[in-house]
Amino acid sequence: MPDVLEYHHTVGEEELDGLGHANNVAYVEWMQAAALAHSAAQGWPADRYQRVGRGWVVRRHTINYHKPAVAGDRIVVRTWVATMRRVTSLRRYRIVRPSDGAVLATAETLWAFIDYASGQPVRILPEIAQAFRAIEKAGREQ
Repeated sequence: MPDVLEYHHTVGEEELDGLGHANNVAYVEWMQAAALAHSAAQGWPADRYQRVGRGWVVRRHTINYHKPAVAGDRIVVRTWVATMRRVTSLRRYRIVRPSDGAVLATAETLWAFIDYASGQPVRILPEIAQAFRAIEKAGREQ
C-alpha cells in the first residue's frame, strides 16, 4: 500500500485547448483519477465507500501551472495525503513529465468526508484515517 501513488497517463488530443496545451480541466481529471487510484490501492475503492454510505467530496482545488503538457506527453501524477483532520483531508499532487524531468504543475485538493444520505460532513471513519499515512512533503515537492 503506497503512501505516494504514481498515476501514469499519456496526454490525448481531446485534452488540448485552443493553444494546443492540455486544458486545465484535464489536470483536474488527472488529479481525480490519481486520487481514486490511490484510495483503491489503500483498500478503499469507490464501491467500499458506497457500502459504508460515506465518502469524499471536493471542497477546493488549487493548481499552480508551471509548464504546458501537449498531446503525446507521458506524464506522472504523484499524489499523497498531506493531512487527515476530523472531517477533511488535504491531498497533494505533483505532475511531471519524466522525459525531461519538467514539473508541469503542483496542486492540492481539500476533501470533505460526508454522509451520502444527508450530504452533511461527518467524522472520518477510523479505518479510513488509518489506511492513509499523512506525509507533508513527498520527494522534490518544491
